[in-house]
Amino acid sequence: MSEHAAQIDRHYTTTGIDSRKLGLWVLIGSESLFFGSLIATYMVYRGQSTVGPFPHGPDGLLDIPLTSVSTFVLLMSSLAMVLALHAVQVSNRRGAITWLLATALLGAGFLGFQAYEFTHFWHEGLTLDRNLFGASFFILTGFHGAHVAVGVVWLLILMTEAWRHRLPASRALSVEIAGLYWHFVDVVWIVIFTLIYLIE
Repeated sequence: MSEHAAQIDRHYTTTGIDSRKLGLWVLIGSESLFFGSLIATYMVYRGQSTVGPFPHGPDGLLDIPLTSVSTFVLLMSSLAMVLALHAVQVSNRRGAITWLLATALLGAGFLGFQAYEFTHFWHEGLTLDRNLFGASFFILTGFHGAHVAVGVVWLLILMTEAWRHRLPASRALSVEIAGLYWHFVDVVWIVIFTLIYLIE
């Protein structure tokens, strides 16, 4: 794609921001409200369960060391995402493929930790309808996990595009937009991890 064609392909708004990027920021704003309502619901019902299992205490279900590892994995995926964007911007196809795949694999690893945790909780008797903690916990973390899964698929599509020589530097904005979404998902998890796991 020529530089002139690349310029035509960009759709700037009156703010000077590409319409696709602005659209992503609008989506992030709406998603912030969505997660804000879920987090607020969790905080309102926090500690209100009258029957176990409970998250904290001597017999608490939460495995903070394990979840800390999964949190570290997700945060490292943000670093990989930054490196992937840089690789695309400097036309490093091999680097783009490597770091997009690494980001997707780290995201999938986080989902693996979450699946293990959900399974463990289920075996311990915690279900969606068991108590207020189960309902608010599974809904909040489940929706977050769904967002991570969407991000993983998005990253794999971009990696396939790079593999097919369809992700030149002129399309770096596509990776930047995916990166903004991915970083948002990571930031949301930091809030969730702090409120659910670290604060008793």
